[in-house]
Amino acid sequence: MLAATLRVKDGSLWFDLLGLLVAATWLIGARVSGPMRIRPIRPSPQLAALCALGIAGLSFLGFLAADLIGQHISFVSSALHGVLARADTGSRVIVLVVALVNGLGEEAFFRGALYSELSAHRPVLTSTIIYVVVTAATGNVALIVAAAVMGMIFALERRATGSILASTITHLSWSTLMIFCLPR
Repeated sequence: MLAATLRVKDGSLWFDLLGLLVAATWLIGARVSGPMRIRPIRPSPQLAALCALGIAGLSFLGFLAADLIGQHISFVSSALHGVLARADTGSRVIVLVVALVNGLGEEAFFRGALYSELSAHRPVLTSTIIYVVVTAATGNVALIVAAAVMGMIFALERRATGSILASTITHLSWSTLMIFCLPR
């Protein structure tokens, strides 16, 4: 479904529907796996949220720098701007809603349910690898690299706080910055 989402025509209603279907898959999968911790064990929820916003900002700056370098490497530039073109076709608000619901679903599934299930099997590394493999189905090198970098950051936040609150805030903030602030 994730790959199909990126293969439909830009601005198509199918993009929105498939994107929401992917998000529903992650959310339902996370829900049926059992309860998950949302409130951080450490540090306080306020500090975790503040740190998550800072991490999202720093991550965005890192991707902005990578974009500037990637503009000189055609396959990287075309992969990234192919994804960003989705945000520029049709309603950015709808694209943002799809991205945010997917971000929430991914955090609930990969850093919530899956991470918990992998607790005895190096959950940071293993959940990140699975996240990258799933994202690789898109065939888009920019999304695969982003999944590797951000997936590791999200998993480390999950380990540091014991919950999905910080990784979810980082994911949603970073996605919003990428959609609205990354130069085209």
